Amino acid sequence: MKLTMLGTGRAVVTECYNTCFVLQEEGRYFLVDGGGGIGLLSRLKSAGIEWNRIRDMFVTHRHMDHITGMLWMIRMICQAAKRGEYKGESRIYGHEEVVRILGEVSCMLLSEQESRFIGKAVKLIPVEDGEEREIIGYRVCFFDIHSTKAKQFGFTMNLTENDRLTCCGDEPYNDSEKEYVQGSRWLLHEAFCLARDTERFHPYEKHHSTVKDACEQTEKLGIRNLVLYHTEDTDMANRKQRYTEEGKQYFSGSLYVPDDLETICLETDGGTSGRDSR
Repeated sequence: MKLTMLGTGRAVVTECYNTCFVLQEEGRYFLVDGGGGIGLLSRLKSAGIEWNRIRDMFVTHRHMDHITGMLWMIRMICQAAKRGEYKGESRIYGHEEVVRILGEVSCMLLSEQESRFIGKAVKLIPVEDGEEREIIGYRVCFFDIHSTKAKQFGFTMNLTENDRLTCCGDEPYNDSEKEYVQGSRWLLHEAFCLARDTERFHPYEKHHSTVKDACEQTEKLGIRNLVLYHTEDTDMANRKQRYTEEGKQYFSGSLYVPDDLETICLETDGGTSGRDSR
């Protein structure tokens, strides 16, 4: 299993793309969020991933920097289906509000000849808190992160009998997620800025955390692999070094601060870990 970060930035970034990523194994792909627009298609191309091979997708919540790129995936699928060039179906998962927005906006923006393929070539599938689905051959459980900002879901994927990867969405972990997060081997967690930059970026006002916060919490949970994303973009050349230096003061496991288009090989009981930068 590989994790490719298509984007690693917060909502308003210009030096990187908004946070979204692909989990991939043996030619199967699971896209999580779409970023803020058509840049998603460019990121997929740069990552060497053909958009039409992605058949499972998930949108965490309705914010523009997560949902808008998925509208372009819907457009590409519907247009290809209209031309007779798209075989089979794709599936986009999300809670009821996300699925409703994607359906309504797509029907408003696409032609009738294109939008008629929604529900056929591309299926919008609502999921409930605690609901499980099989995605790219793995059991995935979606859960409500209980955001007070906008309804948002995360997920946990069972990589092996003993190994799980958990995504907390783009808000800090809270104890309501404990049954899903605790015991994970990998945790994907937002980190808006460094602790020393709190007064500059005001992460708490935006329901976000610092690198220090994320690392301290992951250490308490006993999770050994932490991936940080959804950051500010003021110093991309040194972000990895600066975030890693702060994080290592509070987290003793393997800490990853990926750049856009960086691929991480996910370690499990039966495999090895490492980076495969593009």
